[in-house]
Amino acid sequence: MKRTISVMVGKGSVNHNRRKFIAENVDVDRTDRNIEYCYTPIKQVYHEMFDEALKRYNEKQTRADRRIDDYYEKIRSGKQEKPFHEVIIQVGNCEDMNATGENAELAKTVLDEYYAGFQQRNPYLNVFSAHLHMDEGTPHLHIDFIPFTTGSKRGLDTRVSLKQALANEGFVGKGKGETEWAVWVRSEKEQLAEIMQSHGIEWEQKGEHREHLSVLEYKREQRVQELAELTEQTQQKEAETAALDKQIEKTKQKKVNIDSINKIEVKPVMLSSSRVSLDRKDYETLSTAAKKFYAQEKKELKLQKALDSANKTVGELKAENSSLKDELFKYKSVRNKLNAKELEKENERLRGKVRMYEDAISRNGLWELFTRERTSGRENYETR
Repeated sequence: MKRTISVMVGKGSVNHNRRKFIAENVDVDRTDRNIEYCYTPIKQVYHEMFDEALKRYNEKQTRADRRIDDYYEKIRSGKQEKPFHEVIIQVGNCEDMNATGENAELAKTVLDEYYAGFQQRNPYLNVFSAHLHMDEGTPHLHIDFIPFTTGSKRGLDTRVSLKQALANEGFVGKGKGETEWAVWVRSEKEQLAEIMQSHGIEWEQKGEHREHLSVLEYKREQRVQELAELTEQTQQKEAETAALDKQIEKTKQKKVNIDSINKIEVKPVMLSSSRVSLDRKDYETLSTAAKKFYAQEKKELKLQKALDSANKTVGELKAENSSLKDELFKYKSVRNKLNAKELEKENERLRGKVRMYEDAISRNGLWELFTRERTSGRENYETR
């Protein structure tokens, strides 16, 4: 038995992996066959991994603007590193290792054994979420991890770094064509191939990134996941806008006490026609009211800007969501046309065989015999 191996970079939708929302390509009747190996909220993991290093870093800073309040937010909003990475591991394809076929449990066993040794092989890739899915087309693993390095001379002494994490594990790149990541992926494939071999499966190397799916199916699968993620993002942004609306309403309700200001008595200053005097208590009331009004105006403006930005994002997400739905519909239409085309080809092949048989019967003058046999058969059937 020969099977391909696929190690892909995932989009890292942890809620999708945990089935907090269900994508179109998921069969909910098989979801109970999935395995959740581990899950810890990523922010909690960041605190556990980096809080001590962050404290040491901040204590060394003499300037307040160089201190880091939240390391997770710094990485998330930065451009140098991703907060985490995801790999998707699969054996075979939807035809030879289908999740509903005879080899489904074999694929599950192989992937289960592979995951069992993943963290030990990769001590610098901290796995915080891992799931084996049996409710899609082919059994596959989602492994989400935070790559880190220790003893760093730059930034935090323990910090996020994919390049250094892989280097610490002995994977050294040799240029664009042979990056640390590429070397690591090849090593992981070899580890999986050994497990497959122990179960009587030979690694079929085709040298293709996604040899187990057609281009059309791969694109459709990617769009399904993107659509699920966009739907989740849209829901989150809509919740944010609703919260901002409430904040703005509360801010508007905090009115300055106009009655207390109207009661303030103004007294003219002697020898001056342009100046007036106030009692200290009235001055303090007026000063406090002015400060509150200014703060309220500033807060309203800030909240309104945030609300406008959130509404704009929601609109963009909905537009992208609609576009993806249209694209998925097109893929389905193309796939249906392809299926119809295949059926038409099969029908044409069968019609050709019928014509060939008819020609043979005609050449040998067998039509009369053929008709008599059919008639005789019908008579025998009727007498029964």
